[in-house]
Amino acid sequence: MTRRRRTLTAACLLALPAASALLPSAEAAVPPEHAVVVCQSASFYANYDSSSGPSGLLRTLGYGKKIGHTPGAHPVYNGWAATFDYGPNDWGYLRIECIGGYDSW
Repeated sequence: MTRRRRTLTAACLLALPAASALLPSAEAAVPPEHAVVVCQSASFYANYDSSSGPSGLLRTLGYGKKIGHTPGAHPVYNGWAATFDYGPNDWGYLRIECIGGYDSW
């Protein structure tokens, strides 16, 4: 390895920690805004695949169930929104039109 290449490699390795400090970490995820289910019943799925849709039905959530979703921060795929169920404290996918009542509790 040439001296110039070693110097460039060393500079890149030293710059990596500084550059990574500017990137958001996985631990800095946006907490979900409080919302409720506004449909009479809504299927809550574990996963969403863009080619086949939702999969892994976890349970059905009823009207008024306390959930969390932050518009613009949590993904929505073809109308299926990443949602947090405050009951058993897990993430899943719920139809976006079944989410409402933001900051109502």
